[in-house]
Amino acid sequence: MVCVDDKMKLKRFYLRYYPPGIVLEYEKRGCLRSKSIDLFDLTPETNPDELVAEISQSEPLITASRADQVKQLILRLQQKQRQKNHRFCFSKELKAHILPLTNVAFDKAGSRFITGSYDRTCRVWDTASGTELHTLEGHRNVVYAITFNNPYGDKIATASFDKTCKLWCAETGVCFHTFRGHTAEIVCLAFNPQSTLVATGSMDSTAKLWDVETGEEAATLCGHTAEVIALCFNTAGNQLVTGSFDHTVSVWDVASGRRIHALIGHRGEITNVQFTWGCSLIVSGSMDKTCKLWEAGSGKCVATLAEHKEEVLDVCFDLSGQLIATACADGTARVFSATTHQCLVTLEGHDGEISKVCFSPQGNRLLTASVDKTARLWDVQSGSCLQILEGHTDEIFSCVFNYEGDTIITGSKDNTCRIWY
Repeated sequence: MVCVDDKMKLKRFYLRYYPPGIVLEYEKRGCLRSKSIDLFDLTPETNPDELVAEISQSEPLITASRADQVKQLILRLQQKQRQKNHRFCFSKELKAHILPLTNVAFDKAGSRFITGSYDRTCRVWDTASGTELHTLEGHRNVVYAITFNNPYGDKIATASFDKTCKLWCAETGVCFHTFRGHTAEIVCLAFNPQSTLVATGSMDSTAKLWDVETGEEAATLCGHTAEVIALCFNTAGNQLVTGSFDHTVSVWDVASGRRIHALIGHRGEITNVQFTWGCSLIVSGSMDKTCKLWEAGSGKCVATLAEHKEEVLDVCFDLSGQLIATACADGTARVFSATTHQCLVTLEGHDGEISKVCFSPQGNRLLTASVDKTARLWDVQSGSCLQILEGHTDEIFSCVFNYEGDTIITGSKDNTCRIWY
């Protein structure tokens, strides 16, 4: 029998739909803390009573008196999983900028999204009405990378070819800070999950960490010998992974700014890197036509996925960390198992290279963006194309789902973005 530490007191539960899980908020020695019970293997067919019993055995905070509450949460998660996937319909086209777009991003609620552009601005939009809420002006060159500080959604970070990153109030459009220190274009950025730091990657071969509150530089991450073009925090926020044109991936300790691992093995420029939700694995895509899977803890390469015949231009995990999707210059995308490393399906149909790929939050749909001016929605299990999102008059380089998975934004070189419900 497992005994509960008498200094640990469960305060409340939170439901996390994507990836499925239950977050426990508890008090220990007077401090409020939280931990999550990940339910990545949950399906509508899972027996909830057996799962509750399993959770109760491994989690001391879940006592017999809490079992029914946990069961109700599991039933709600299963109900969410049973919801039918709908067909997306074109809603509206926004002539967002006077020059081509660079990226698009949602806030967590999906009620607002942002667009960056070669016109040196970032614009904030209301998703439902298509109304422009703010124009974020101040950069002196292309606004290339943009993001909300999700899940909070009250701040926006923009990174520019003018070598600066700016932090904005999402509600008012006021600029809080301008982060200066890079000596070349900034091409990627991310908030840590706690929204206390912004990480930036630059063509100057470094990444930097910035303090959100003070606007001061917290660390410079040196070690790459060429452009840093991709980065990602893990969900704990204690590690950052960076990918570079020097063919390597680096894992950094956020608190000290020290490099923990240099992941060496690719023979071409890195195109994207990402942690799994569970923080245990890292995936990297490369111009060497391969995708590699690495253990985050040891830095060891556990698999090389080498089925593509041309450059791998993008790569991502689904939220459960069980699937990997790759986008290729040959016009195909592939879905791999993160555990067996086998290619499960090959997605064929685009007439040109695929620059972007992303899973729906539910993990059963895949969205691809291509130079053929279309985005496509695919069934992950069968590999069949469910829908072609047409209407753009130039290549689509950015596509994104909202958190619920019921809205898509596509961004194009034709200076517009399109909203699909």
